[in-house]
Amino acid sequence: MRVFVALAVLAASVYLILTTAPRLGLDLRGGTQIVLQAKDSPQAKADAPTTDRALEVLRRRVDQLGVAEPTLARSGENRIIIELPGVQDPRQAVEVIGRTAQLTFHPVISAQQPGVQPKPGQKVLATAEGEQLVLGPAALTGEGVSDANSGPAPDGPGYIVSINFQSAGGAAWGKLTGQAACAPVGSPVRRVAIALDDKIISAPEVNPQVGCNVGILGGSTQITGKFTNQQAGELALLIKGGALPVPVEVVEQRTVGPTLGADAIRASLEAGIIGLALTALFLIVVYRLAGLISVIALIGYSAMSYAMLLFIGATLTLPGLAGLVLAIGMAVDSTVLVFERTREEFLGTRSNQPLPKAIDRGFGNALSAIVDSNITTLLAAGLLFWLATGPVKGFGVTLTIGVLGAMFATLVLTRALLFLAVRGPLAKHPKLTGLAHHGVVRRKLEARDPKLYDKAGRWLIGSAIVLVLLFAGVFVRGLNLGVEFTGGRVLEYSTGAAVDVEKVRSAVSDAGFPRAIVQASNQDAVTVRTEPTENTGPIRDAVAKAAGKAEQIRDEKIGPSLGAELRNNALIALLLAVLAQLAYLAFRFDWRLGVATVLALSADVLIVLGTFAWMDKTLDAVFLAAMLTVIGYSVNDSVVVFDRVRELRGLRPKETFARVSSAAVLQTLPRTVNTGIGVLFVLGALLALGGGSLADFALAMLLGLVAGTASTIVTAAPIAVLLDKRWPGAGKSRTKKKSHYSTTPAHKRDRTGAVV
Repeated sequence: MRVFVALAVLAASVYLILTTAPRLGLDLRGGTQIVLQAKDSPQAKADAPTTDRALEVLRRRVDQLGVAEPTLARSGENRIIIELPGVQDPRQAVEVIGRTAQLTFHPVISAQQPGVQPKPGQKVLATAEGEQLVLGPAALTGEGVSDANSGPAPDGPGYIVSINFQSAGGAAWGKLTGQAACAPVGSPVRRVAIALDDKIISAPEVNPQVGCNVGILGGSTQITGKFTNQQAGELALLIKGGALPVPVEVVEQRTVGPTLGADAIRASLEAGIIGLALTALFLIVVYRLAGLISVIALIGYSAMSYAMLLFIGATLTLPGLAGLVLAIGMAVDSTVLVFERTREEFLGTRSNQPLPKAIDRGFGNALSAIVDSNITTLLAAGLLFWLATGPVKGFGVTLTIGVLGAMFATLVLTRALLFLAVRGPLAKHPKLTGLAHHGVVRRKLEARDPKLYDKAGRWLIGSAIVLVLLFAGVFVRGLNLGVEFTGGRVLEYSTGAAVDVEKVRSAVSDAGFPRAIVQASNQDAVTVRTEPTENTGPIRDAVAKAAGKAEQIRDEKIGPSLGAELRNNALIALLLAVLAQLAYLAFRFDWRLGVATVLALSADVLIVLGTFAWMDKTLDAVFLAAMLTVIGYSVNDSVVVFDRVRELRGLRPKETFARVSSAAVLQTLPRTVNTGIGVLFVLGALLALGGGSLADFALAMLLGLVAGTASTIVTAAPIAVLLDKRWPGAGKSRTKKKSHYSTTPAHKRDRTGAVV
């Protein structure tokens, strides 16, 4: 059954890869750039704060349009630059994102009579059929709406829009419809007008079953109006995204080239291929045939993950692809964990058993650690997807796909291939599989008497000193925030003819702006986006040197593309994700272990931040993705160790928690070392060959890998030991069933595995 399921999934993945074109991001292919200008309105002035609020509304609309990884930034006081990758119909995008979309609900006073002027506070609007209605002041606005969705009309052709109100909005809707229900059936006064930007989109009559002064209860309603599927979808999008605080108009629309050059893309792909090849070679050397099977499974995992991104229409960016490559390296973790547990079963049992049975028990013993670590990651990914926006939301999507694909590759594909391999002639030669011999690390640790945490406080003192020294860089050197966080300047130069953007990019970098974003703009212009600077002369000279001509046609200050609302949403989502992980770990393990895990991952984040500050590295959106991955890796490493703590706690009820924790750390060290080396190859290749922001991404991940592995040993475990001394009982609840693995050292067993 596993073989059949694996083949079906792989076949579907290959079909999607061969038949679906990828949607490439701005950094790989370019896209459409739209410049909007905010205008004053009677309600608000188009200043910088108002334009920033409008930008966040536009960001929500772009997200709802299905455009992943867009770039939005304020330019000057009242302009907004929007760059959309892979947009098929820019005119439709402009029409949707540029509308004010002020939704209002009005009581109908009467039908408009010829020559009769409306009273103060009233206004006359026309329905789609041309009927003129006199409306009273708005009783409810779009701010009272919590959600909107489109769907087929239940009682005929066409589509409708369903609206859900917030609590106060639901009460206002009930009052409005209750007053209208007091008018006779057929009277215009019994109708409720729903207007969008002062245009009536629907004016339904309240159902005769609705009682006078009772109204429509339940906090929801439906807008009908003979909409097409596209019209209903756009209307729901506008309602859900919210109203712009000020009107905006399109002042410019153009196509822009990719932000990364062909050389950078090629180098990154080469780095990924080299890193994965080294990881594959390492697995084959360490685990022999089992390693080869894991490599085949990882290739299948890569195909599945990429196919899933194509299926959901995700926009592929270079950091996203790098994250996918890194996820392939981290997927090694589950496989290595299974292999090490299988070795324990085959080499540590009290009597001989067939290798297939040892493999089966190895998967069973590793299952809880794999499931727990992946569920904690999925909790974080889900909250990032639902609560965050922009690149953080996109990271949640990529992370979710990576985790699900890794679980399938390990628990289904690897298991199926491994069982097929060992049931043939190899059943009589188990050493060829690589699962029937001790690894180097295990041989050196087997005979040791674990006393790592008899004095746990010393570990914490040492880790605290390292943490303080590294994090001090934030206060001594400060954080070098990228353009996404601080804003900067956008310069555009007319070159008179098409130019080699790669040469311009290299010249600008040599002029002292290595992180500047250089794009082709239309056919005869170049745009340079850089950090805040007052001296733009070297940039103009560099462009002129590379292109032959550089006539400046634009010089504007731009705001951060990761605005305050996006950053706040990301921080809230991240905080809730950490709390959700803490709650899950407290439920599955023990609250002491959950607290220890969260404190350890917090230390990892501070260490990476401080190290970047000392090295004066730039913190940008790519770094943000790296930090989110570091958090996931740190939690994953702690879960594996604490899962073994839970198991050994049941096997050794009379031993102190300090001794149990020491044994758990030593027994999981082979998995930790082999997983770390596997991921290290990928990161090292990206760091050495990637260049630019991708190299910084690899550096942050490399620091996180070291910190996450070390923090489990020097921070999480000692904290758990001290908490257990203060509140005894850590790891006693929900202990795993007794393992088949014997903890008797190898030197005390005879050749058959029986204890002597």
